[in-house]
Formats: sequence, C-alpha cells, structure tokens
Amino acid sequence: MTKYVYLFREGDASMRDLLGGKGAGLAEMTRAGAPVPPGFTITTEACNAYSETGRFPDGLWDEVLAALSDVERAAGKRFGDATNPLLLSVRSGARFSMPGMMDTVLNLGLNAAAIRGLAEASGDERFAADAYRRFVQLFGKIVLGVDGNRFEQVLETAKGPGRQDTDLAADELRQIAGQYKEVIRTDANTDFPDDPYDQLKAAIAAVFRSWNGRRAIDYRRLNKISDSLGTAVNVQTMVFGNLGNTSATGVAFSRNPATGEAVLYGEYLVNAQGEDVVAGIRTPRPIAEMAREMPDVYEQFAAISRQLELHYRDVQDMEFTVERGRLYMLQTRTGKRTGAAAVKIAVDMVAEGVIDRNTAIQRVEPASLDQLLHPMLDPKARLTAPFLTRGLPASPGAATGKVVFHPDLAEERAKAGEEVILVRTETAPEDFHGMVAAQAVLTARGGMTSHAAVVARGMGKPCVAGASALTVNYKEHFCESDGQRVLEGDYITLDGSTGEVFLGRIDTSEPELSADFRTLMGWADEVRKIGVRANADTPKDARTARGFGAEGIGLCRTEHMFFEGDRIDAVREMILAETIAERRLALAKIEPYQKEDFVRIFREMDGLPVTIRTLDPPLHEFLPHEAPEMRALADQLGISFDQVKARVEGLREANPMLGFRGCRLGIVYPEITEMQARAIFSAAKECAAAGIDVQPEIMIPLVGMPEELRRQEQLVRQVARDVGWDRYLVGTMIELPRAALVAARIAEHAEFFSFGTNDLTQTTLGISRDDSGHFVPKYIESRLYADDPFQVVDQEGVGELVRMGVERGRSRKPGLKTGVCGEHGGDPASVMFFATIGVDYVSCSPYRVPIARLAAAHAALGEASRDK
Repeated sequence: MTKYVYLFREGDASMRDLLGGKGAGLAEMTRAGAPVPPGFTITTEACNAYSETGRFPDGLWDEVLAALSDVERAAGKRFGDATNPLLLSVRSGARFSMPGMMDTVLNLGLNAAAIRGLAEASGDERFAADAYRRFVQLFGKIVLGVDGNRFEQVLETAKGPGRQDTDLAADELRQIAGQYKEVIRTDANTDFPDDPYDQLKAAIAAVFRSWNGRRAIDYRRLNKISDSLGTAVNVQTMVFGNLGNTSATGVAFSRNPATGEAVLYGEYLVNAQGEDVVAGIRTPRPIAEMAREMPDVYEQFAAISRQLELHYRDVQDMEFTVERGRLYMLQTRTGKRTGAAAVKIAVDMVAEGVIDRNTAIQRVEPASLDQLLHPMLDPKARLTAPFLTRGLPASPGAATGKVVFHPDLAEERAKAGEEVILVRTETAPEDFHGMVAAQAVLTARGGMTSHAAVVARGMGKPCVAGASALTVNYKEHFCESDGQRVLEGDYITLDGSTGEVFLGRIDTSEPELSADFRTLMGWADEVRKIGVRANADTPKDARTARGFGAEGIGLCRTEHMFFEGDRIDAVREMILAETIAERRLALAKIEPYQKEDFVRIFREMDGLPVTIRTLDPPLHEFLPHEAPEMRALADQLGISFDQVKARVEGLREANPMLGFRGCRLGIVYPEITEMQARAIFSAAKECAAAGIDVQPEIMIPLVGMPEELRRQEQLVRQVARDVGWDRYLVGTMIELPRAALVAARIAEHAEFFSFGTNDLTQTTLGISRDDSGHFVPKYIESRLYADDPFQVVDQEGVGELVRMGVERGRSRKPGLKTGVCGEHGGDPASVMFFATIGVDYVSCSPYRVPIARLAAAHAALGEASRDK
C-alpha cells in the first residue's frame, strides 16, 4: 500500500516532492539534531488523492493515528487528555514555497476538559483561555469558512480603545471564545466540534482544500507552478510563545532578504504566537533586540541559522518559538528575496567559498532582475514632495498610483489600464489578487515579515508596511495620516526602499547598478552561447541598451521616427501624393531627418551591428481620422478636404495587420525603400568618415514570397552602390508561417533572418494581440493556455515554426545568422527555448537586456533545481 504519512525522523531534504518544502526541511533539521518539536507529514500524494475524490484515501487515517501515537510518546503528552493535553499545529507545505497562500490551524485539540488541563499544566489560566480563543478563531475561519472579519470585530469590540490583545484577562478571553462560537453557529450553521479527533480530521481536509483555493491558484499562475503538485500537511506538537515574558515567537532570515546583507534579519514578539507576527496584530521588534533581551536563546538561534545556511548552501527562512526560555525550530526553507538581494547573496557566497560561479548564476532568477532595472524616485523631486507618512521599508522600489482600498477594485481598475496602489490596514492571503494587480502595497500595520511584506517581495513589488500613523476607513473610502486625508482615486507615491509615502506623483530617476550586478553579469556572459541585442528606435534607447550590455540593435523601427516634430507633415504629404514625382518630392523632405536619426544611432552603437527595419505599418496610421484634423491637413497642404478624406477612406482596411504594410509598401512604392536605404548608407558613410565603426543591417519586413525579398534586396543593393557603401547585410523578418515554410528559398536572398515573434504569434494562432485581452486570461484560467502566448512563446506552434525556419534557412545557406526580435526576446523561458534551437541572438527592450543575458546563461548551464 502507498505510504501517506512520514514521521519527521523518517524523511530528509531529498523528499521535497513528496513531503513538500516545509516537511522536508523539518525532517532534515530533525536529522541534524536541531530542536524541532516532534510531528509528522502527510504527503502531497494524499492531497492529490483527496482532490480527486473529496475523501481521504484508504489507509490514510490509520497512518495518521499511528503517527500521532508516536508523537504522543515523544512529547510525553496525550492528545485530548484532560490533565496534560497534547496540542497540534496543522500546516500546509507545498513543493515550492507559497507563503501565506494556504492554510494553518494552531492549538488544535482543545475542548473544555483540555483547557482546564492546559491551565493546570502551564500554571497560567489566561494562557489557556487565550490558546482556546485563538483556536476557535482560526478553526472557524480556516476549516468552517466563516469570514475572518466577523471574529476581528468581536475582538476589537472587546479590546476597546487603547488596549492590545495581551491586555485581555482570562474571563474576557473566555467570553470572546463564547462569542466566536455563536458567530460560527450563526454563519456556518454548525456547532464548534469538541472531539479533538474530529478537529484533526477536519483541519487536514481543510489544508488539502486550500491547495485549490483562489489565492493559491492565483499564486501558482503568477509563479508558473504546476497545479498537479499538491500540498503536504505538517502535523506538529505545539510549543507556545505566549507563556509570558520568557516566551516569544518570530520569523528570521539568515541574510537580509531585501538587500542581501550578511546579517541575521527578522522579527519577534514576546508573549505571542506565530500568526501574530505575520498578521500584523502587533508590530514586532527587530531580531537584533533579542540579543539583549534573551542573549542565550539568540546565540543558539544565530548558531543554528549559520549551520542551516551552510548545510543548504543558501539563505534560509526560519520560524521559531521560545517557550519559557527554550528554543524550538518550526521551519526552515529557502528564503525568498528581492532581485537586488539575490544578486548580492549569490556573489557574496562565491566569495565566501560556499558556492561556485555557475551555481551563483543559476541562483538568480532572470525575471527578478527586473526589480533592479526600473526608475527610482528622483532625489530632487522627493525633497519638495508633500510627505504623507512613513512605515517600514518592506520591499524595495518606487511606485506611483491611484489609491484603492479593496483588492477586487484594484484588480478591476488595473484591468482598465489604471495604475493603482492597494492601501490596507493589513493584508491577508485573500487580498493576493489585488496585490498582483497593484503597482505597490501600503499597510498601516505589520512588520518586515508580515504577509504584505513577504508577498510583495516575492512579486518584486514595492511595499511599505506598518505605517502606524495611517488609519484606513474602508466604509468612507479614505485613509488619513496626521490630519492629511487621501480619498480613493487620489495619487500617492511610495518608496519601498525607505518606507516613505508621499502625496501626489513624483518624477523618477534611472537606477544605479551595483558592482555585484556587474560581476554576476560578467559571469553570465562568460557561459552564455547566444547573443543579446536590443530593440531601440532612438539614440537614448541605444545608449540605455548599451549600458545594460546589449551587443547591438536587433530591431530599429524607422516608422517611430516619423512622428517626431514637423516630419509627420512631410510623411503625410508623401502619403497623399498622387504621382511618383510628388511622392519623391515629399520623401526628399523626410530623408534628411532619417539620415540624422541614423547618424546619431550609429554613433551610440560604434562597433556594434544595427538592424534597421524598413517601413512596416500601414500608411493610414500616419493620417488623421477626425474631420477637424483632416481639414487642417488639407489647408496646410493646399488641397481640398474631399481629397484628404477620399485618401483616408481609400487607405482604410478591415484588417490592417494583414493588409498593405511591410515589404508590400516597398514593392508598390519602391521609392520609399529607396529613400530609407539612401538615408542609412549616407549616414553610415558620414559616420565612417568620422572614425565610427558602422555595421548596418537592412531588414525587409513581412516577407512571405521569396520574390518579394529578391526585389527589395536588389533595390537596396543598387542604392548602396550609388552611395558608395559596401559594408552591410540585407535580411528579412520571418513573421508569417509561409515564410518559415519556404525559408530555404528565402535564404537565397537573405544574409540573416530575424524572427518577428509578435506577428508570427498573431498569424500562427489567428489572434489579434490588441484584442486578445478579452479571452486569453480566461484561456489561462481554464488551462487552455499555460501562458499568454504574446509573453511566453508557444513552443509547440510558433516555436516549431522558428525551429523550422532556422533549419530550412541554413539548409540552403549554412551559417545563416538568425535572431529573434519580438517581445519574447526578453522573456526568460522563451530565451531558454530559443537557445536550444540554435538561434544566434535575441533582441528585446533595453531594460530587459540583462534579463535576457542571464536567461541565456541559464540555458547554457541547464535548468537548476531550485525553489521558485
């Protein structure tokens, strides 16, 4: 028969798939002799069996009872005993860490008899009453499905103004527990169970069910974790941090997860239980203060932290409890960290001899670098910005957005294209979808390891937590700090690196990259096998891209230059021209602008290739469509309104994405390609005369027929001869399925292929990128798509066409240079795929260049087995 239950001493770190990360960590700590309260783990296989049938698999409950007997012997207590009761915690623990996404029940096993026994055994009547109050609250919310706010309302009313939960007396706590039971009877239509075994069975089932709860599913979608893994359930002897001032509970990391600094980092609360720290009910204290308050315990914990980090060779996220001066370890797992911290920790651990360079490269998720690469608050602008409040710098980065107070509204506004900041008194796991949608999170309560802080750091979103001067009024839709009121919809700006919050919008400045970042990128460049270029249309973009390590420009879109300044007038004159002579006259006005654009870009990319795409979009995009604008254009050009209107109507297309665009423009109007080629080669000649190493590559878009490319290629080469320039390449974008199919014949006329995966995705899947938002999220939710195909390349369809295009092109022209210049060039998973099929380079937006460089290194080294 399948074994579903493992005592902690029976497992080890290699059993993560079966025991989950938490269970494997507890087992490994037990084997290492750490002070771990005895317990057992129910496997992920049991969860999956329960998910399929809605009941425990055969034999599971018998194994649970057998394991419970073993725990009773180890703890010297009996479950449900009236004199010295064993109490249990029941916690989730999946293969990959999913902090706050699933459920936990503490103090399980209490009833009227056990409360008296606990009071006698502990010598503390208030403690026993508080333990029961907490148990009823958690069990009611997690297992019986009662709205947690109902219990919070009872507790807040009982405390009254100015009191903490620790100020409540035993009688008050008993009254609160009684009121909780009435809430359960009313809302759940059931009585609170008194049989400890019924409690345990129901709690295990609830944790199993939480695997398929909304927040867990949302988290898995965001982090690309499989739904089939299931969660393990860890049943463990309770130890108590709320037995007076010699007891405490806390959460700590072996290094700072926000900055990577090699110091013990975390928080603790005296006379509290674990959920108090993460729930933000009281603001916890920095772990460093424990060195003064409980020096012996602190030294023991610091030693265990160092031991665990060396054992796992990675940063550890640990939970602990101190019961009357005795330390217990409740968890260790790989610590989640910001992108900046990941880089520093990886580089530091190489210097310390803990890991090698290749391991350091694989330790940093490419996508996490995104957090390092975006603008920060402008230092000068923040000096004059109106200050709102200050909290804890829980997750670094800066963001501006409109205030919203409800996660559903955050999701709704974000879908409408608005940038929002979610403001809460404190966040709970059920707020996760709103946190995903928001630009940043601000909470009035909670610490550096609160739910808001941990989840925001994991997503790379800025967060300020524990802004104690802030009050949030959900009913009236405003928040307030020191007399300053902010209404829903008002703009605020927060800096998660400093904890400051400002009124209004603040300008941003470019990020400064650390020496550790440059070191890691250098290691990545040494091992990666494909090049990384940037999509850049302006000198500024080119300069930014080069600063981030781009090895050239893989896509320069000439049409973006047409909208600058007065040149749009000449472009419109060209489009409205009725004869070739008129069109050439208009093009002659555009050419100097084009040439100067290319000169400036070539200067920035001295010594690196620049791939320039000839005009691609349909001409109607450059014309006005409203009557007043058309009249103004007619007056400017000295033609009639009817002429302008007729031309606009004549260029209108039912499906412009598949219409008169790309190479079709250059074939019907060859003088357009001629002008652009002359501007490129004239700019190259001018730059070369100034000592600049120019490497232009002319790319003809939307080719489907080999003859289309041949004609445009001949035209480009004739212009090059006329200008007197001979150092260049001519190639094409492969962005139609037919082009991939006939790639061998197209290669006869091409010196390179660049796969435009944006349009190739549209034409392969038959989906408009502009309209896909209406249904693609539903496809992902219902598992028809694993990912948005415009963000992560569809390997079976689009990816196979890319593979085919590479292979067929090189079959006719060995050594044909190939690249990818769609948005997928900056997606880590897509970059890894492209590396496996022999693409020479990828090209992406300037700010994603480092991400692509690191992803390419990951592809060269092979995917590491690491926590997500």
